[in-house]
Amino acid sequence: MAVTDLRDRKSVNASRRIPWWEPVMTGGENARVEAVIRSNYLNDGDVTTEFEGRIAALSGASHAVATTSGTTAIFLALAAAGAGPGDEVIVPDVTFIATANAVRLTGATPVLVDIDARTLNVDPERVRAAITPRTKAIVPVHVSGRSADMPAILSIAAAHGLAVVEDAAEALLSKVKGRTLGTLGTAGCLSFSPNKTITTGQGGMVLTNDATFAARLRALKDHGRPVRGTGGNDEHPTLGFNFKLTNLQSAVGLAQSEQLEPRAARLRQIFVQYRDGLGGIPAVVLPGFDVDGGESPQWVDAVVERRDELVEHLLARNMHCRPFWYPLHTQQPYRRAESEFPSSSRLMPMALWLPSALSLTDDDVATVCRTIRDFYATR
Repeated sequence: MAVTDLRDRKSVNASRRIPWWEPVMTGGENARVEAVIRSNYLNDGDVTTEFEGRIAALSGASHAVATTSGTTAIFLALAAAGAGPGDEVIVPDVTFIATANAVRLTGATPVLVDIDARTLNVDPERVRAAITPRTKAIVPVHVSGRSADMPAILSIAAAHGLAVVEDAAEALLSKVKGRTLGTLGTAGCLSFSPNKTITTGQGGMVLTNDATFAARLRALKDHGRPVRGTGGNDEHPTLGFNFKLTNLQSAVGLAQSEQLEPRAARLRQIFVQYRDGLGGIPAVVLPGFDVDGGESPQWVDAVVERRDELVEHLLARNMHCRPFWYPLHTQQPYRRAESEFPSSSRLMPMALWLPSALSLTDDDVATVCRTIRDFYATR
């Protein structure tokens, strides 16, 4: 069902389930997948190449390299940048744990830094303070599709000769000053997991404007082969792995990508409705998005008082939301002292994503806003 149809659909009744997120099919996936099956070439091939070209064109990147997930996209980008054992990579304390895990996969050490309390993105001054002679790269995360402070981060990186690998998993088609997030640094990494604007089930992609870097990525994701091989007497001049996205998955991605721009527009509309509908509630702060400047939300995030009570209140009325990640410094593999991360420690217990699914109607969003207003008005 197309996004426009979903938007026009009326809420059946007040008790209808309002999801935080759910995948939406376009109706074109079956035909594309069936065509791949008829071709009898299911592996990474011409359909994946077409999908890469489609996302590169939409993003304004010179090159796009498809991978098995957003996690492996970050790993491959860091590996292509030369990160490895003995190196350090700076990662924000507030991100999905995959960002730090991808660093570990290279053999490098993730160095966690605190966030900017206004944006929930990495604090550039904390980045600057964390740089050591072992630092190899910075991985800014564009949380919920909101741009990290890229001018500051790129300036810091240039001064120290560091790679910048953007975690743009939540920022597909989000822009700042006319440029798409994921195309500003050395490389940018996308995710096509089921909770993203378009999905291939699992999958990811690395964007770059550097042809040499793109060639390293292709070899790294395909057992060190510089070009697509036969599986037989191929040359493998460098070390590589198997992180290929199949034609089957790419067929789904191509069908989904036909709705990418209207979906991004709908997500911007949902945010504006929340911004207007929740304005003036002291207990609710939306970090917000510069939608007029081109930012596109993946999900609408909020920092609220009595978050867990609010989540229960909404859930009791069949309205689903998602509390933010635990800060990485609280997770066992990356445990650090809370005192080192005052902003993330204070804000993450208050942060959540509001219902942001493409399937929401305007009436759904208005209902969520009324329910939140009622919650704070009576407590």
